[in-house]
Amino acid sequence: MCGRYASFLPPELIARLFGTKNPLPNLKPTWNMAPTMSAPVVRRHPESEERHLDLLTWGLVPSFTKDFKAARKPINARAETVGTSGMFKAALAKRRCLVPAAAFYEWKATPDSKVPHAIARADGEMLAFAGLWEGWRSPEGDVLRSFVIITTEANAQMSALHSRMPVILEQADWPLWLGEADSGAEMLLRPAAGGVLRIWPVDKRVGNVRNDGPDLLEPHVPPEPAEAADPPGPNPL
Repeated sequence: MCGRYASFLPPELIARLFGTKNPLPNLKPTWNMAPTMSAPVVRRHPESEERHLDLLTWGLVPSFTKDFKAARKPINARAETVGTSGMFKAALAKRRCLVPAAAFYEWKATPDSKVPHAIARADGEMLAFAGLWEGWRSPEGDVLRSFVIITTEANAQMSALHSRMPVILEQADWPLWLGEADSGAEMLLRPAAGGVLRIWPVDKRVGNVRNDGPDLLEPHVPPEPAEAADPPGPNPL
């Protein structure tokens, strides 16, 4: 899965890398992006067909949603079923997007607890997750645009942490995913190649959404558990 990530890069940089054309949104940097927050998303505008950088809410609300409060609002969609799910298949066909990120977080289960790790590109470039977006109109007429991140089975490197990982798209694949090239975007829904990522442990503070700042990405080595003391010997006579 993908439930937290870092999104602190300035909008000017994101716009330049992705070639977006619309006015820049007012992005608030965060090192702890969480569901329900507004996040920068690159999508192909349905009318102009230009790439736009917009703020969308993380947690998909399909256009057919009747009860907003009771709606599921998923943050992830499985690559294996995204093309057949009634919640996602229309967006897969027409509303694909890219979700820029500097890094994402995953927790490794240990016998004692779960240890958070940060994952970023080994080459230092920005991550681009495969996503889907939707527009939902409230009974009052307000429009909410939201998105979901697509996940796939973990590659060998990520499988040491978790069985799933976000779909990470290479720059050469962005036009196909955004619908600017010929059909066949679903073939991109695969694990990242070996060596693309680097992984390091971080502090458990990232687990609390109220914590934010660059220190969340600093390497953190958990302390070794203390060794149990030897039991006392028999009392001397």
